[in-house]
Amino acid sequence: MEFSEDVELPEHAHEGQWGIVLEGRIDLTIGQIKQTFIKGDRYFIPEGVHHSGKIYAGYSDITYFDQKSRYKPKEC
Repeated sequence: MEFSEDVELPEHAHEGQWGIVLEGRIDLTIGQIKQTFIKGDRYFIPEGVHHSGKIYAGYSDITYFDQKSRYKPKEC
């Protein structure tokens, strides 16, 4: 994922999520714990745990969701 503008993430929950920050900064509150992640950091959000945050312009990451139905395959 890549973001060219700041984005506020309202509190929500879903299946498990793992991320590796490639560039920029993201502030995440996972459960009751607030953390900042920058280039090279990894984060994990367990299934069903409420989380929120702020993504800053210039942020990019590789994100994995433990949810097969989250995205549909793209057709060429």
